[in-house]
Amino acid sequence: MQQDNYTGPNHSGPDPWPKKPSRLSDIVRSIDTSEDTTIGALVDSLGERAFGALMFIFAVPNIIPTPPGTSAILGLPLVILTWQLMMGRQSLWLPETIRKRRISREVLGSFVSKMLPFMGKIERVLKPRFGLIVASDLAERLIGLITFALALVLFLPIPFNNMLPAAAISCVALGLAERDGMAVFLGYLLGVASVAVLALISSALYIGVVAFFRALFGF
Repeated sequence: MQQDNYTGPNHSGPDPWPKKPSRLSDIVRSIDTSEDTTIGALVDSLGERAFGALMFIFAVPNIIPTPPGTSAILGLPLVILTWQLMMGRQSLWLPETIRKRRISREVLGSFVSKMLPFMGKIERVLKPRFGLIVASDLAERLIGLITFALALVLFLPIPFNNMLPAAAISCVALGLAERDGMAVFLGYLLGVASVAVLALISSALYIGVVAFFRALFGF
């Protein structure tokens, strides 16, 4: 995926590691939090950045406390983004209705202020490694497939079910942006955990509904 000086995996040359992209903390720090903005303006301000950077920006607010409805605002563009990554697109496209959705400066400010200290710490351990997991067209399509499924889970209106899939997508996004296969693998593990939690919640809801109707109608 193209990002700053990085133009995607070099499938024809012998060098498996492209030039290191700009750090995500620098990208996040450049976001203007002085006024409300739209999703389209945010995407345009990033220019030809990594899909990983955009995935991180759309996913990570769901990990930290934010105003209600944040997952609904950011979830749909995340679904569209990961779908395009899965399809192998080299640039991001968003429909105009999504581009016009507004993000308040409070949400942006909360995101930037809370994430920068964390990102400064996590970026100390991120580095290009385990290239088979992240640095090929097939690997990026697999990342797109898995994060697309997680984005759908994140978008579902299920209480208390946002944090794990958002954390999984954020880990994968960090790994994709920094070409760190270890971070991507950790994101995969968190993704498995989030699906397991979703299954448990769904089972509990089903059992609760069945028990309610049995008590109500006496069967």
